[in-house]
Amino acid sequence: MDPIPSCHVVAMPYPGRGHINPMMNLCKLLALDTNVLVTFIVTEEWLGFISSTQKPSNLHFRSVPNVIPSELGRAADLLGFMEAVFTKMEVPVEELMDQLEGPPVRVIIADTFNPWAVKVGIKRKIPVASLWTMSPSVFTMFYHLDLLTENKHFPVDLAERGNEIVKYIPGISSVCLTDLPTIYSGQKVLNRVLESFDWARKSQGIMFTCCYDLDTEVIDALRALLPFPVYPVGPLIPHTDLAETPSNAPNYMQWLDSQPRKSVLYVSLGSFLSVSSEQLEEIVAGVRSSGVRYLWVARGDTSRVQEACGEMGLVVSWCDQLRVLSYPSIGGFWTHCGWNSTMEGAFAGVPMLTLPILFDQVPNAKQIVDDWKIGVRVKESGSEVVVKREDIAMTVQRFMDLDGDGSKQMRRRASELKETCRLALANGGSSASTLNAFVREILQSHC
Repeated sequence: MDPIPSCHVVAMPYPGRGHINPMMNLCKLLALDTNVLVTFIVTEEWLGFISSTQKPSNLHFRSVPNVIPSELGRAADLLGFMEAVFTKMEVPVEELMDQLEGPPVRVIIADTFNPWAVKVGIKRKIPVASLWTMSPSVFTMFYHLDLLTENKHFPVDLAERGNEIVKYIPGISSVCLTDLPTIYSGQKVLNRVLESFDWARKSQGIMFTCCYDLDTEVIDALRALLPFPVYPVGPLIPHTDLAETPSNAPNYMQWLDSQPRKSVLYVSLGSFLSVSSEQLEEIVAGVRSSGVRYLWVARGDTSRVQEACGEMGLVVSWCDQLRVLSYPSIGGFWTHCGWNSTMEGAFAGVPMLTLPILFDQVPNAKQIVDDWKIGVRVKESGSEVVVKREDIAMTVQRFMDLDGDGSKQMRRRASELKETCRLALANGGSSASTLNAFVREILQSHC
């Protein structure tokens, strides 16, 4: 019989897929300790999305009413969605907190973009740990926005000055203005982001979904600066046997099993924001012209994309991305550079073709290509030009050429990062040790 949990942790993710998934994986790790009860609070809509998720018995799901717009339309009105999260979720979450069963809540883990969660913790005298689901580099870029302002690099016309280099952000050696988060250009959204940082400063710790070994300089700089602990506990990935093909495997897994080693380009341009229809048309035509095998996750009419791309690959509406990336037949990952996808690509040791769209995806692409040296840009940062099919075909062919000198070095480096991630997550590794320290220093000290 499992022991009765003595410590109660409440998790409050931001209600977006890119935020829910890492928080879920973190909570599953915490729930490996049977002394810990974890309550995962989401909206009713999100409870419907995740209710069938496999989870430990000491991880409970609870919901609040749908006081915010649907996740299915979030991309159409980002600001409206964010405003609703910031202004309408605090009250129902507080009401739910009064109804929770089990031992008293001792710790709240809240997404940084739920600033009201820190207010809830302060009011109830419960310590709050802030979970940042983007990269540490992006965190420090926002944290030091005042330095950009002082150096007259914000606000700035990127068309005129985008190539200017910034070298004064602690932990970041250098970065072009065009490689900073594009959210800088939207004042209303930026104001909400800065509000989140104001409240995060009142938390008792910050958790990052990366490992220390991949972002050493940035994390060291943050540890020297912040008045509370910094916990790099990632990459936060599902703990499954990725090498084993499950029984009743879907068609795409069977198809991948039949393909030559490292021959398939996996294409996933995100589940939230999209490239323009004009650019998508060029990508489809370019991939087809390249003659490269592909597995493409496409939203909407997958049959239309399949018809346009030809018979060299397979188009699906969904797949188990991390398992796909871990297949021996996968030789590359065309990504929008969301942080979760970036971490999964690094964990799987797969080189990446980068095509960021907005926000943190832009600096993530810079990190993949320039810092980690495991990727190739489809187009330069800040460029509004539609990349033509001929250029796309040539880029894809070179990227997937296993014998090219540049490709060999890139794939060798990707394998090294894969090993770095695996070691970090193993017993005694930096991420595993950091998570244990979190449990010991934050949870157990209050339970």
